[in-house]
Amino acid sequence: MSSSSSGETPCCHMVAIPYPGRGHINPMMNLCKLLVTKCANLKITFIITEEWLGFIGSTPKPPTITFQTIPNVIPSELIRASVYREFVRAVYTKMEAPVEHLLCRLQLSHVMAIIGDTFLPWAVTLGNRMNIPVVSLWTMSPSLYSVFFHFDLHIQKGYYPVDLLGQEVIDYISGVSPTILADLPTLISGLGKQALDEVLEAFCSIRKAQCVIFTSFYELECQVIDSLNTTVPFPVYSVGPLIPHMTHDSIPDAKMEYLKWLGSQPAKSVLYISFGSFLSVSREQMDEIIEGVRESGVTYLWVARGDTSRIQEACGEVGLVVPWCDQLKVLCHSAVGGFWTHCGWNSALEGVYAGVPMLTFPIAGDQIPDSKLIVDDWKVGMKVGDATEEKLVRGKDISGIVQRFMSPDGNESKEMRINACELKETCRQALSSGGSSEANLDNFIRDFLKVRQ
Repeated sequence: MSSSSSGETPCCHMVAIPYPGRGHINPMMNLCKLLVTKCANLKITFIITEEWLGFIGSTPKPPTITFQTIPNVIPSELIRASVYREFVRAVYTKMEAPVEHLLCRLQLSHVMAIIGDTFLPWAVTLGNRMNIPVVSLWTMSPSLYSVFFHFDLHIQKGYYPVDLLGQEVIDYISGVSPTILADLPTLISGLGKQALDEVLEAFCSIRKAQCVIFTSFYELECQVIDSLNTTVPFPVYSVGPLIPHMTHDSIPDAKMEYLKWLGSQPAKSVLYISFGSFLSVSREQMDEIIEGVRESGVTYLWVARGDTSRIQEACGEVGLVVPWCDQLKVLCHSAVGGFWTHCGWNSALEGVYAGVPMLTFPIAGDQIPDSKLIVDDWKVGMKVGDATEEKLVRGKDISGIVQRFMSPDGNESKEMRINACELKETCRQALSSGGSSEANLDNFIRDFLKVRQ
């Protein structure tokens, strides 16, 4: 929609529908903030459940983004991990009707597009039914997108339907670096297969979308993005990483006591530990992790859900345990020298942005291939273990790995730090004026939204 002849730019309207999980909602909101910053005439209606409005309703946002809610037709976020299968089915079968009812009730004018999470296949169906173009937002790695988009190749090679846990090498997906079967996401093997049907349903539906947006940046996985540009039936835009620093809504320092504590620590001496907001390791494995961190003697800042006092007491006073933090601010702090992560994609991108080496401990899903990218492809990390394996990673082994990882003098850790700094610079260039991410976002606005900035 271009400027009118009178010089005034008419109002445009988009609808954003994120998958109901923090790792999906946050990048969707950051994308929306970027869009309204670049397009003064753009308004976005952000649709979430009533429960999620309670979680994020007070989050700072531009006035041109408004929340609208649907009833809580899915299980609570507070128990999502324990009823995962039920939760996924509810998202796929119970959200479409109230969203459609909401859109009809609001009678939104000038709705030029729906931005829907890839894991909401009904968003594509709904958009097509209402004659509204659909943008699919993929909040995981482009490599993983390609693995699922070309899933028919796994079947042709005879690797599915079987448990994909072997050491055979997958080298037949164009653009994706060679990967052993065991490094494919747990959605394809083990317990994770309970959601595979839904994932494949999403990738069947996605072929009817009008374009896809990646939260990654082009230089990070250029080969796979180039390959997808020649194989998918729609334009691909890599506009990430979609992080809070890009949208200028970090919480003021005065409200963060842990930043004062970090300020008292030597440069690159602190190991930041976070296993995400959704999945958890077993109680037995957590005990081993606590023992390993304590025995390593490394100073730590640990964001932990649940009984933070138990972890603080068990690990000792060389570190600090908190229930929440502004993760990106912590990672960018000069005192932080390493990031122990569950390898969620958003966390991986924040580690890249901050230039911090990563200690990987994937738990499930896309975290397995993300760990492989961090350690083997980008060479900015070390792997502690894998929570999907039956055997525990013992505390004594964890202690040794943590010490090697945080050592300022070890050749291995030095190489990781150099690689992490180089990747950080590449990321910053992609986000800078004229960089690949900004160029991709501008192209999306010009070519797909047809809005003059």
